[in-house]
Amino acid sequence: MSTPTLAVWKFASCDGCQLTLLDCEDEFLALGEQVRIAHFLEASSAVQPGPYDISLVEGSITTKRDLERIQRIRAESRVLMTIGACATAGGIQALRNFGSVAEFAAAVYARPDYIDTLATSTPIAAHVRVDHELRGCPIDRRQLLELLTAILAGRSPDLPTESVCTQCKRRGLTCVMVADGTPCLGPVTHAGCGAICPSYGRGCYGCFGPMQSPNVPALALQLRACGLAENAIDRVFATFNAASPEFDRRNLR
Repeated sequence: MSTPTLAVWKFASCDGCQLTLLDCEDEFLALGEQVRIAHFLEASSAVQPGPYDISLVEGSITTKRDLERIQRIRAESRVLMTIGACATAGGIQALRNFGSVAEFAAAVYARPDYIDTLATSTPIAAHVRVDHELRGCPIDRRQLLELLTAILAGRSPDLPTESVCTQCKRRGLTCVMVADGTPCLGPVTHAGCGAICPSYGRGCYGCFGPMQSPNVPALALQLRACGLAENAIDRVFATFNAASPEFDRRNLR
């Protein structure tokens, strides 16, 4: 039986999720014994042609070239996994979706006519079939290893589906919103980070995206009770996963 091949691809992103894979260190070395890394430019310039058994895709679709490239990658991949907020929800760059790209380019670049980009930043799943998604900005290394191990073993991955609030309770943390009136997206955000921000007395920023069936209107009411104005509530949600349908501004009213 041949060794499975692994490919890692980058689209519009900061490379943070790829670095999470490299940060696995000892586990990454062990993983290297189970798979043959055929394409991972963050780690090596050596590239082998497809098809690939597993493809990890970081980043969002922001150009016409991206659209063409993701179609090719999907055709060459038996299993395609998207990793991180950019790949699963469009990322922070999807804030462009709520404004005019032409105006942004004119304000930032001396020669905006050189800029070739789409009007929106969209997740990979908006264009091709995706087999698995890992949320986060960046992703959690333990979830990444669990998903890769599950695929290689032919079993279902054991990944959380509840909210960050559940992890807060398991860690015995005091709710920052109830105790201090600190705005927090924990009640509607997908678990996986280990409730890092609340453990330091800060509200959850929602970097792991919306949990399954989040009650966003109810949280918006609680944020108003914390004293936030409507434009401030919009800003709380307008971060890493602003383009997620569940975090759509129309759901906040």
